[in-house]
Amino acid sequence: MNILIVAATKREIEPLLNKLKGLKFKPDVLITGVGMVATTFSLTKAFSAKKYDAAINLGICGSFNRSLKIGEVVTITEDIFSELGAEDGDSFLKLSDLKFADKKDVFLKPAKKFSTPALKGFKKVKGITVNTVHGNNKSISKVVALYNPDVESMEGAAFFYVCNQFKIPAVQLRAVSNYVERRNTKNWNIPLAVEKLNEAVVVIFKAIYLP
Repeated sequence: MNILIVAATKREIEPLLNKLKGLKFKPDVLITGVGMVATTFSLTKAFSAKKYDAAINLGICGSFNRSLKIGEVVTITEDIFSELGAEDGDSFLKLSDLKFADKKDVFLKPAKKFSTPALKGFKKVKGITVNTVHGNNKSISKVVALYNPDVESMEGAAFFYVCNQFKIPAVQLRAVSNYVERRNTKNWNIPLAVEKLNEAVVVIFKAIYLP
């Protein structure tokens, strides 16, 4: 099975890369760079060069949902480009409000889902994809009122979009590194999120390649 691992940065999957060195069968790895534009370009280039049976997006995320624990690994089942729209004074108009897209086209879900029993233990959550991570109480309240997201990232919706265009089964796994609030890095735990994410992915690959 040809699987492509997609991550924005090497740091987020470095423990996995070390584990993969010892596997006879292993997936390809794509480090895209941070953000939706870099992800779209890199992923399109990769899919144009080789046929894949599935793609898995790995990374960390911020959580709006306080019931999710720092370090918890979740699977994002729908994602959205939350900043795509127009301002009207203090109001924000989504694409569906502007009649530029049907509501069903705004929220992105994998057209083809990649499934394995090893994925069943993760909570399914809703994400938003942003160019600027939230750190202002007013903007946080606005985006929660608009979309009621569980988590946010800078690449997820772009990953789903490209996979859907190429009809590649996709799954997005992320570990919570912080809560979305006024920026306070003392409350973050990126090392724990990276550790838990990579532990989870190793289990998944063992289930795929070593049944």
